[in-house]
Amino acid sequence: MTDDDKPPIGVLDTLRATPTTVRYLLGGVLVNQLGAFVQTFLVLYLTHRGMSGGTAGLALAAYSLGTVFGTVLGGEITHRLGARTTIVAAMAGSAPLVAVLPLLARPGRVPVLLAAIALAGLFAQAYRPAASVLLSDLMPERYQVMAFSMMRIALNTGAALAPLIAAGVILLDWDLLFWLDGATTLVYALLAHRLLPRHAAPEQASEPAAAPRTRAERRSGGRAAYGRMLRDRAYLAYLAAVVLGTVAYVQSSISLPLEIVHDGYPTWLYSAVLTASSLVLITCELKITAYITRIPTHLAVGVGHLVNSVGLAAYGLAVHSGAFVLFGAVLAVSGLMIAGPSMFAHPATFPAGSKARYLATMQAAAGLASAVGPLFGVWAWTHLHAGFWVLMALVNGLAGVLALLGTKHRADRADRADTARPDTAPEPVGETA
Repeated sequence: MTDDDKPPIGVLDTLRATPTTVRYLLGGVLVNQLGAFVQTFLVLYLTHRGMSGGTAGLALAAYSLGTVFGTVLGGEITHRLGARTTIVAAMAGSAPLVAVLPLLARPGRVPVLLAAIALAGLFAQAYRPAASVLLSDLMPERYQVMAFSMMRIALNTGAALAPLIAAGVILLDWDLLFWLDGATTLVYALLAHRLLPRHAAPEQASEPAAAPRTRAERRSGGRAAYGRMLRDRAYLAYLAAVVLGTVAYVQSSISLPLEIVHDGYPTWLYSAVLTASSLVLITCELKITAYITRIPTHLAVGVGHLVNSVGLAAYGLAVHSGAFVLFGAVLAVSGLMIAGPSMFAHPATFPAGSKARYLATMQAAAGLASAVGPLFGVWAWTHLHAGFWVLMALVNGLAGVLALLGTKHRADRADRADTARPDTAPEPVGETA
């Protein structure tokens, strides 16, 4: 039976096909995200402890920089040591660093505090490539996009519920916020060690009989892998799309509240937008993903970015009516649900020997854009106001074009490779293999 002959993928079909180990993996991601308070509340916490806004901003920058390097490092460690080992090591290293931050949050310990925060960011994100690789390896290929959609739902559910948990914890003690973060991280490490399977690095799995390589050979192989990545223009276009799309996406939480206040609307309007967006994303994404898996990947990412761009442009009309804010939010989250799962899953389509590195570079690019996006957004919105949203729509539209070209080229290349495989060609007559 060919892929075209198979029945469409449904939500219930995906849930039934999901292995128990994948359920454990996604549960661990949710638990970890429920306690991920550092990046969200770090600035508020440090200013509460009497530190200046400049120091708090520098601390947030150190954390963001650590996450970028941690993602790349996590991909490399996953490639060498395996996914489960990387997840356990990253979470076990992150837990004490987060828990000790209240002891270091004093004016006289700023250098040590910044170093600890940067390391906490590095360890906190090092698990992401490993989790993605493990998800891709354990989930049947037919359900890959749906699997990454489920991971996005776990992350978004945790991100939506974490502030509610934090609001109650802060009433008891600010320090408890970071101790709880460290505790949930440690729980994730224990769950991963107990429930996730041992998973060899891709090279070890594909070449079990190969002799152990020296450190110089491993280093040379890593340089060659990244060299191939830099020569892959289609993947570079995809990475550029990730950067531009993320910069545009973060403006819904950075520049949109500035727009709402500037236009004289009450702050509850922004709360309503956040609540509605989270509910729609959590409850509808898996069903929408079931539909988009029936169309080519490049078409899904192109349409999704187009819908998202229209939503961003609608924010520019907010000065005329608050309805445009809600309308824009619905379109923006709809575009995200259409394009997001395919964009998120795309690096997992690469060969096992390089999958971890491709996933890591994608996540690092998104992390870098998430760190730079707020700075650029505030500066540009201050100078452009309503015209800023037209600019963001164009930036996101360019991201859609690049994503379409990158994913389509990858799909065309895979189709040509499948056509050229010897095992699909007629067996030659009168010749020995």
